[in-house]
Amino acid sequence: MIEFENVRAGYGGGDVLQGVTLTVERAAITCVVGPNGAGKSTLLRVLSGLLRPSAGTILLDGKPVHALSPAEVLAAGVAQVPQQGGLFGNLTVRDNMLLGGYLIRSERGRLKKRLDELAEAFPVITTRAHDKAADLSGGQRRIVEFARALVTNPSVVLLDEPTLGLDPKTCEVVFESTQTMNELGVTVLMVEQNVRFGLKLAHHGVVMERGQVLFAAPADELLARPDMAALFFGAAPETSHPEGGL
Repeated sequence: MIEFENVRAGYGGGDVLQGVTLTVERAAITCVVGPNGAGKSTLLRVLSGLLRPSAGTILLDGKPVHALSPAEVLAAGVAQVPQQGGLFGNLTVRDNMLLGGYLIRSERGRLKKRLDELAEAFPVITTRAHDKAADLSGGQRRIVEFARALVTNPSVVLLDEPTLGLDPKTCEVVFESTQTMNELGVTVLMVEQNVRFGLKLAHHGVVMERGQVLFAAPADELLARPDMAALFFGAAPETSHPEGGL
């Protein structure tokens, strides 16, 4: 669904991405992992339109998107959930959700229908609709952020370090919410520093280092690789998913 072809991009004249070629499968969860400075978040920035690549192409359903503005990328069906602080704390949950529907704000019937659909998948946006976002728990805020990203019915959602700074219980909420998002037919491309968490959640895994893709494979295969265990886990690989834990 998404194709990066020899993409180079960076900041201040230097390229962080050093010719990235990668295919992201439709209706799947793909997790990008790697050490700090590998270019993971930069990869999301060039896809979202926040950073213009210096070379290469990015195709979404065969159409180039690498030269589009962030608003144009959003209109093309790509939404992003930021690392942290994505909600307006002084606004209610409902108002935050309505902001997510900015592009379709003039179509009130469509917007209401979409919010009703999302409420079935993420009930908190109804049960806490009139509460300020600042009064929600960390997990509830994350759920609202995920739901808000879906208001315009995007085909792709980008998650940048969704578990950053979260406790284990909230990480479980993120795990379940990402699965719910994917079950709605959304293609998820995520960057995750918690390698074991990300690869257990994903269908496909991508390992980056120094701005390049080292290898891409089914996520469970990456989890089982001894070199991955040595690089990221410092122990023998763990392939099982303990009940109630990540």
